[in-house]
Amino acid sequence: QLQLVESGGGLVQPGGSLRLSCAASGFSLDYYTIGWFRQAPGKEREAVSCISSSSVRTNYADSVKGRFTISRDNAKNTAYLQMNSLKPEDTAVYYCAASLRPCNYLFYEYSYWGQGTQVTVSS
Repeated sequence: QLQLVESGGGLVQPGGSLRLSCAASGFSLDYYTIGWFRQAPGKEREAVSCISSSSVRTNYADSVKGRFTISRDNAKNTAYLQMNSLKPEDTAVYYCAASLRPCNYLFYEYSYWGQGTQVTVSS
């Protein structure tokens, strides 16, 4: 079964940090761009970050630039999203997705999606 599984979400205070993981099973991530997206209650899904298959290219939404870092370990078939200086407005369900296209934020370009992990930033 081909799937992506996110983990690492939880409740954190403003200013805190979390690291999300995105593990693939049933296929290799070696040739896939990985994207992270999020959806807050009552809002549309939005792009957060993406990383190319070779990690050469990364991209970040303006709202997270300087606070979040995307990375991957192809040997572990896993991608990560390190989130620092978290704010209440970062509260959302975070999804990872895999695309055979270059780093992009087009939902339809992503073939595989995880089930999401909840991140709540609150005091």
